[in-house]
Amino acid sequence: MANQFFSMLSRMKLINRWGLMRNTRNENIAEHSLETAIIAHALAVIHNKYFGGSINPERVALLGIYHDASEIITGDMPTPVKYYNPELRDAYKNVEITAKTKLLSMLPEELRGEYNTIMSRVDFDSEEIKLQWSFVKAADKISALIKCIEERKTGNSDFISAEKATLKTVKKLRMPEVEYFLEHFLPGYNLTLDEQTE
Repeated sequence: MANQFFSMLSRMKLINRWGLMRNTRNENIAEHSLETAIIAHALAVIHNKYFGGSINPERVALLGIYHDASEIITGDMPTPVKYYNPELRDAYKNVEITAKTKLLSMLPEELRGEYNTIMSRVDFDSEEIKLQWSFVKAADKISALIKCIEERKTGNSDFISAEKATLKTVKKLRMPEVEYFLEHFLPGYNLTLDEQTE
């Protein structure tokens, strides 16, 4: 089984998100992970430039790339199901851990430790690592919000309530970096291409 890690990662493009919703365009976890990484990187840069931080944006982006890798094995569990009750949430967390362990076992042993620090929240007691993951979590939610906006713009009313609920979740994070992104960058997602390039 060793050395199948990267070929398994290439399967991220086959796992679609938003399985309970009617989509005008499917979104897979490879696309979502890239967008999450880009936004997480931006949040870290905003943190450093405007809020006196000194976090490594490239590290945060890397965590964003791998944050949903376990879904190659588990598939994308819809949020309403995943968080339906504490028992289900905890059971799914255990499934995610098992899936990550399985993926890591597909690497040569000498590389596993390096990738474990990217895919798992090791040393979560570290304030820096907590902060890094908080940007990834926020970026994950912002990416979901962007998907809702894109679907609404196409006339897909199935995403209207999801957009409201997701925006509320994002605002509840109460992170200044997130507020900055929402104020300065999110409005652009409502524009047409012509409006964006004027």
